[in-house]
Amino acid sequence: MTARGRLRSLLALLGITALILTGCGTTSDDPGRPRTCVDDYSAGTDYFPDKATVDYAQNFTLDYHPNYVVLTVRQPFPGGSPESYALVRCGTPAPELTGDLAGAQTIEVPVQTVYSGSTTQLPWFTELGVLDALTGAADTSMISNQQVRDRVSEGKVTEYATGATVDTERVLAARPDVVLTDGTENGAYPVLRRAGIPVVAVADWLESSPLAIAEWIKVLGVLTDTSAKAEEVFSGIAERYNDLAAKARGAAVTDLLYGADFQGTWTVPGADSSSGRLITDAGGRWPWSDRAGNSVQLSFEEVVDRAGDVPIWLVSDNQWTSIADVLKVDPRYRNLAAVSSGQVWNANLAMGPTGGNDFFESGSARPDLVLADTVAILHPELLPDHEFVYYRRLAR
Repeated sequence: MTARGRLRSLLALLGITALILTGCGTTSDDPGRPRTCVDDYSAGTDYFPDKATVDYAQNFTLDYHPNYVVLTVRQPFPGGSPESYALVRCGTPAPELTGDLAGAQTIEVPVQTVYSGSTTQLPWFTELGVLDALTGAADTSMISNQQVRDRVSEGKVTEYATGATVDTERVLAARPDVVLTDGTENGAYPVLRRAGIPVVAVADWLESSPLAIAEWIKVLGVLTDTSAKAEEVFSGIAERYNDLAAKARGAAVTDLLYGADFQGTWTVPGADSSSGRLITDAGGRWPWSDRAGNSVQLSFEEVVDRAGDVPIWLVSDNQWTSIADVLKVDPRYRNLAAVSSGQVWNANLAMGPTGGNDFFESGSARPDLVLADTVAILHPELLPDHEFVYYRRLAR
């Protein structure tokens, strides 16, 4: 036993908490999760027995070592160079980082306090049972999850950014263990890094499949020492998703239209997009599915000319609840067959009390639920008793 270990044992016998020796753990007044640190470090011991595997995601990797994990995000934001992070088990020595890892941020794990840069990350905290680690959210106004909203109301989650403006002083004052980005680069991040606050890029939205995006829950799993739970949660999601996709493959392909006009531009998925992949997995087909890339920008006229006869239309507009709402925005929508037949479906069934849409919050974390809704729309015979989570059919 090391001197530190012997001293800890002595203090424990005396009834004195020894957390101050390493800075690990929390007192009753500390926010966040209790941190489990190593009391008696032994070189060569595997301090990460629960290891996450990355099966679908292409934009992050995990490289395990006895007392630390190297997390690498290949593209932290569009056009960005790879970033690596050494996630070191609390109470063990930080590794000497050389070569490609020289200059990588070092983060003690498990982290106790996390500032989240996107509402799409919030479901991870509830799914992993680590909601107490969430102490900051970029913009709280669009949060749908009631558990998270309760923490905001109780003052346990701080809002630290609105729009693209990060309140740097607020983050510096709080000194969270880690800040998760929203997959973009912000001028505040270098300032936070220089001040010793780790900033980890979460660029899940750059993945090209729904399951790849959902697999980013494993990043939070490593950070919070809940990798076993992350594996369990994601395995269930992937199994349900793949089972539904297999069922849909046995049905005839259904044509659909996706998206809507916004300020003169109608954006539809490209062949390489995650939303396009989900449509295909649901047994659907959309015009322009042969166009490479993540998205295709079109004019209203182009859409009507090529997709006017498509029988089903999927949208994600927060305001529309009826066909009348659609026509009020633009009477030209009347030229779509789906409008005439009343087959317009909007992903705004689950709305938060202040306007947040849960489709954009939990939808990326639960592609199995989004796929089930989509299959039920395109092939109702496959899921006759389905209860919709995100989509609703607009009233006529």
